[in-house]
Amino acid sequence: MKLFTPLYERALRWAQHPRAPVLLGVLSFAEAVFFPIPPEVMLAPMTLAQPKRWAWFATISLVCSTLGALVGYAIGMYAFDLAAPLLQKLGYWPKFLEVKEVAAKNGFWFLLIGGFTPIPFKLLTLASGAVSMPLLPFLAGAIIGRGKRVYLVTGLIRLGGEKAEQMIHKYVEPIGWAALVLLVGLIVGLKYWH
Repeated sequence: MKLFTPLYERALRWAQHPRAPVLLGVLSFAEAVFFPIPPEVMLAPMTLAQPKRWAWFATISLVCSTLGALVGYAIGMYAFDLAAPLLQKLGYWPKFLEVKEVAAKNGFWFLLIGGFTPIPFKLLTLASGAVSMPLLPFLAGAIIGRGKRVYLVTGLIRLGGEKAEQMIHKYVEPIGWAALVLLVGLIVGLKYWH
């Protein structure tokens, strides 16, 4: 079953659109609140197309992702009862409960690490709001955690060039499944760590 390849191919088409930076911003914002596709799938082909703008693309993604994180945080803090049924319907509920527990205990550090892992960013932002994490540590953790991820991805693609993109395209399914396994392992590990 190919789950990640169709999503990746759709993101590649979006990356070639004349308004790709706007789409990247929208995708980065939405992914921090509700959307399942991470912005890196657009960052890679956009960086390949215009390698000198790699830092600009990463900045767009980081700023919009941070704005989305604030919305996710607000929903978690002030409207969690409205979001909970949607999390249950989408199948995120068990993961969310684990993420929320870890966020309550580790706050800033969890965001710092979690922004760099395959844990859906939306779960981190909603959980941080739901446990009433203080806003400044939340922002710092979200910016640093997500920032190192998007700048690392675009920087590596810039350095690796077309070969890097070809490898991503060839191995998108194993990469996607490995990321999912790492996510589950991280959540389980953090749960048992405490």
